[in-house]
Amino acid sequence: MAKGIEFREAHYPGRPPIDAYGAGGFRFADMSHRGSILCLPTGVHGWDVTEPEGLTSEALAPVLAEASGIEVLLVGMGHDFRRVPKELQALLREHGIVTDSMSTGSAVRTYNVLLAEDRAVAAALIAVDDAGHRA
Repeated sequence: MAKGIEFREAHYPGRPPIDAYGAGGFRFADMSHRGSILCLPTGVHGWDVTEPEGLTSEALAPVLAEASGIEVLLVGMGHDFRRVPKELQALLREHGIVTDSMSTGSAVRTYNVLLAEDRAVAAALIAVDDAGHRA
């Protein structure tokens, strides 16, 4: 019996730098992804957060699951600087993770630098809809 289309969670099993961002997504590892992403030690994962208000403990559960491999979490909040809510900062700190929030573009550039330095960095990046930018 034929099955319908099988949908799988978007996941790239590596730690590539982000080549470009904008136009609603990201380019990395000669691929593109439409929507927001989490860059974790286990790879790049699709993330359903579309605005800073969607940043919750549930949305950050994958980060907490990999906390042992993360020292710094960069949070790209879209176009503008917004702080990670204090209760989420405290939750992440309990797991040994320091947060640094900034615009998505700044977070992409900082992530690439820290990744190149082989730091224990992760990123939660909210996609932006403006024209694409090279990282």
